[in-house]
Amino acid sequence: MRMRGRRVSVSAADTPASTYRPPSLLLVIPVLGVTQILAWGSSYYLLAVLAQPISADTGWPLAWVVGGLCLGLLVAGVVSPRVGDSIQTFGGRLVLATSAVFLALGLAGLALSPNLPLYIMSWLVLGVGMGAGLYDAGFATLGRLYGQRARTAIATLTLFGGFASTVCWPLSALLVSEFGWRNACLIYAAIHVAVLLPLYVFALPTEPKRALRVASPSATPEGEGAVRSLASGSKLLFVLIAIVITISSMISAMLSVHLLTILQAREIALAAAVALGAIVGPSQVGARAIEMLISRFHHPIWTKFASTLFVATGVGLL
Repeated sequence: MRMRGRRVSVSAADTPASTYRPPSLLLVIPVLGVTQILAWGSSYYLLAVLAQPISADTGWPLAWVVGGLCLGLLVAGVVSPRVGDSIQTFGGRLVLATSAVFLALGLAGLALSPNLPLYIMSWLVLGVGMGAGLYDAGFATLGRLYGQRARTAIATLTLFGGFASTVCWPLSALLVSEFGWRNACLIYAAIHVAVLLPLYVFALPTEPKRALRVASPSATPEGEGAVRSLASGSKLLFVLIAIVITISSMISAMLSVHLLTILQAREIALAAAVALGAIVGPSQVGARAIEMLISRFHHPIWTKFASTLFVATGVGLL
């Protein structure tokens, strides 16, 4: 496998397969599924409901309130290579447990922040938690546990994650209306400490440590030339994929934060806007279930094409 531009391998001696057996998927998938719903809902999807109350209560510009999430996502991207290395070496249990601590600290920081700079700093802490606790970390954990068998497990996990907005948008709206946005953040922080952290610690297995070893390319001129040719051929493809994913992620993040605001701008009440927005979750799950059934019959590029077409149509109609 590749990490940070290096080719790394794991020796059989570092993986005592004869003494370690991964736990049942029937245990791991529900645990990761529940934690993903709550982790996404209290971080990535948090400001869809809380942005307006935060701005109205504090007088901070809405652009900077939402900008905290943008900076948090940037931090999540920066820490992701280290997160991947740590999961490959130590397993996902420690990394995911650490993510619950950072998310709790960040949410508590939001709740207690007296000014905008501390609010932004709290989002930077949340960014570390997102990088170590959202999909990428969950997928890497399943890959570390199950190897080639992880493909089905990863697809199943995305079915859980699709309900994050469906579950947490109404929950966030309820918490804000009953307790205010600061207490809503504190309640989410408490959920990370009291629910997610114990689930990670007690339900996920302690995996054997594996040493990462750098595998040098072929010492022959022919081998080195093949490596250079492959690298140059894949660089353009990598750049194109990165551009496409970046643009689609920008649109997705914009909708995840501003969808309820857009609906309310059409004079739709918050409760009705939350109910309408929550339909996105079941739609995502339905699409992923269909993809699981038919993906073996077509190239992945057609899935991306269909995704882009549906998103463009939906945004245009909205």
